[in-house]
Amino acid sequence: MKKKGIVAIVGRPNVGKSTLFNRIIKEKKSIVEDVPGVTRDRLYGDAEWLTVPFILIDTGGITLQDTKFAKEIKVQAEIAIKEADLILFVLNYKDGICPEDNAVLRILYKTNKPIILVINKYDKKDDFNSSYEYMSLGLGEPILVSSTHGIGIGDLLDKIIENLPKANEEQSNDEIKIAVVGKPNVGKSSFVNALLGEKRMIVSEIPGTTTDSVDSKIEFDNIKYSIIDTAGLRKKGKIYENIEKYSYIRSISSINKSDVVLLMLDISLPITDHDSNIGGFAYEESKPIIIIANKWDLVEKKDSNSMNKKETEIRSYFKYLSYAKILFISAVENIRVKKIFELISLVNANLKKRIKTSVLNEIFNKAQLINPAPNHNGGRLKIYYSSQVEAYIPTFVLFVNNPGYAHFSYRRYLENQIRQHFDFTGVPMKIIFRERR
Repeated sequence: MKKKGIVAIVGRPNVGKSTLFNRIIKEKKSIVEDVPGVTRDRLYGDAEWLTVPFILIDTGGITLQDTKFAKEIKVQAEIAIKEADLILFVLNYKDGICPEDNAVLRILYKTNKPIILVINKYDKKDDFNSSYEYMSLGLGEPILVSSTHGIGIGDLLDKIIENLPKANEEQSNDEIKIAVVGKPNVGKSSFVNALLGEKRMIVSEIPGTTTDSVDSKIEFDNIKYSIIDTAGLRKKGKIYENIEKYSYIRSISSINKSDVVLLMLDISLPITDHDSNIGGFAYEESKPIIIIANKWDLVEKKDSNSMNKKETEIRSYFKYLSYAKILFISAVENIRVKKIFELISLVNANLKKRIKTSVLNEIFNKAQLINPAPNHNGGRLKIYYSSQVEAYIPTFVLFVNNPGYAHFSYRRYLENQIRQHFDFTGVPMKIIFRERR
């Protein structure tokens, strides 16, 4: 399975990082304001150029000044730099090279990551005569862009695709990569320790004590697994007030390179939007997902119906993950932990499941008879023929009269028809409508 490259935009405040981010992902997702330090959170977005997809990270500006969020921004940027495959170092053309630019560069020099020097806020009417000054930074020929006007963006994207790693795109076929994700302090490290049977990870009640993202190898029933535990800060220190922000990029990176995602919740506490956001990224990346409800031992006043009630609560919060299995465990007491391998095997088998074309067409023909498609965009969808195509997740191509007539609710109805006839537990599904010609 191919993983997307990760590109981090880094620089001091007010060089136009957020505007560049919005220009590349083609939407206004990052807050843009002409005030240094306004982008305090890392933001991520999906981008694509010449059919090559990648993930773009927008970071807050690294500053030497003792501002309210300076330390937090520096930590966030360092995490993004650490996880990135490629770094865009952005300068402001109108300011030239400032002391804060050199401070950022000192951080970047230590990374051994490929770096593209981007000179933003450039106007074609300007006479670019500072080439020697920028070349002295040791980052090669700069790319001149204007994020606001779109100047030079195509050249920059060409350079990004050229520098994204290719050797690591295909992962080994003899092991299953498992990403353990969730907000800090839900018990990810305790869970991995229980699976491994050793205290590989630091476990603490303080959120964010896992200091790195570690790949642990394990073999169970002759199947090899690589388990990635992601958690809090890489930075030593006591920056806990905004700690939930720091787990995003770690989770994104882990999800991106995984085969199966284990979304971990602390079931002894209420589910939060942060839980949902992390699950949402795995969903958007079309990853197989298993929801792990950890800390079952801490749930008070349990009875024979407690688990059903909790499952209903989880389902109501994660409606978009209706296909996901839910496993209740206690990592600390090692209750039902090893059962995860059984569920992963089920998911892996369902990923490889293939439906005969004749059977698939019979399912869709009956579906249309029972519930004809509604009028949408001036017409009614008619399915002529369908087949399953080779893809990592189950993917079905439906040849129709007009793809524009397909309402999202009818797509969901057709997916439910397939799931009613075949067990695709734990795996997402893709339905593609194509016009028959």
